[in-house]
Amino acid sequence: MSITPTLRESTKTWAKIGVLSFGGPAAQIALMHREVVNDKKWLSEGQFLNALNFCMLLPGPEAMQLATYAGWRINGTLGGIIAGLLFVLPGAFVVAMLATIYAFFGNVPIVSALFLGVKATVVVIVIEALLRVSKKALQTAAHYWIAAAAFVAIFFINLPYPLIILGAALVGFLGKGENKQPTFTPLQPIGKTIKTIAIWLFIWWFPILAIDWVLDLNFLSQIAYFFSKLAVVTFGGAYAVLAYMAQDVVTTKQWLTAGQMMDGLGLAETTPGPLILVTEFVGFMAGYKEAGIWMALTAATLTLWVTFAPCFLWIFAGAPYIEWIGAQPRLRSALSSVTAAVVGVILNLSIWFAIHVFFATVGKITFGPITILRPEVATLNWLVVALTILSGFLLLKRHWNVIYVLLLCACLAAISLII
Repeated sequence: MSITPTLRESTKTWAKIGVLSFGGPAAQIALMHREVVNDKKWLSEGQFLNALNFCMLLPGPEAMQLATYAGWRINGTLGGIIAGLLFVLPGAFVVAMLATIYAFFGNVPIVSALFLGVKATVVVIVIEALLRVSKKALQTAAHYWIAAAAFVAIFFINLPYPLIILGAALVGFLGKGENKQPTFTPLQPIGKTIKTIAIWLFIWWFPILAIDWVLDLNFLSQIAYFFSKLAVVTFGGAYAVLAYMAQDVVTTKQWLTAGQMMDGLGLAETTPGPLILVTEFVGFMAGYKEAGIWMALTAATLTLWVTFAPCFLWIFAGAPYIEWIGAQPRLRSALSSVTAAVVGVILNLSIWFAIHVFFATVGKITFGPITILRPEVATLNWLVVALTILSGFLLLKRHWNVIYVLLLCACLAAISLII
């Protein structure tokens, strides 16, 4: 039987979870389960699992959205807002501090050496994510074909990530033969849901439109629109998002370099909170490049806003309809196809990262719409290759904690500079 705590009691627990939420979504969800199901008994096992399945269907960080749902289920809308914010803010604060240090001191040789070790570990982290996601996502021959098509589309043809996701969803939706509509009883009338959607759309878009129409700040408008679009298509977690950002932010917009993108992922891996906080680092560095530290802080704050405000919209509007959403065959088929496509996207990210880490110079060969990366063999960095092999052994074979591996490889890279 579920127990309903006071808002003050639950706030203390959400603060604890937010500060201790290291290790990615699996560890964060396990921590949340222990606190709110096993220890506190605020949710039943069934409620927690239904909510988890629902959150995994949504774009955005599933662990943060699960916390928001649990807070909503336990203490209403205010409880959901508090749970979601406390899950994000500790990590966001740490990322802002680390990004500031990185912006000011990132070009110092010893710091560059430290991040060389981080980059080597990040290559393995992404490969590990690829293996983990593919085991769950590739269940049929069709899923393998969708993953392969997604890889070719993004790696060789540079198709936009949202278009790939839309195509995969359409293939999955049309491929399902039946679509029975089960009866259900929602927890709130449809009129209240429409009101909820309107309120959260206003909260999400008011700052964006104010910046664009009233203040006429073109750079911040670009940040707001880009990361808002990202928030809608981030199926598959932060690694899929990184592939999209690498394609657009590094290659097209040139806000960051490939190395800075990987450094940001390494920083996000070592902080509490959802890994999607890497977007805050991207916004910060883009703002710093544009106009210094104050623009960096403003861009980072705006990035956080447009990344996480949609998460509250998805949860508060959709939570009362969990049973219905989970029972739609066509919807589930579409989302399973999207997950399969994400495997191809993460494979692209793995290869893209590895090439840019191992080689100092990477060119391109173009054949019509097809683009092939061409690394300069003479610029191969054998130290990074060795550190990547070590990271692979420790993470994939010995199953070390990722934070320990990041620190070890960073220190080894720094020592190699000294000797």
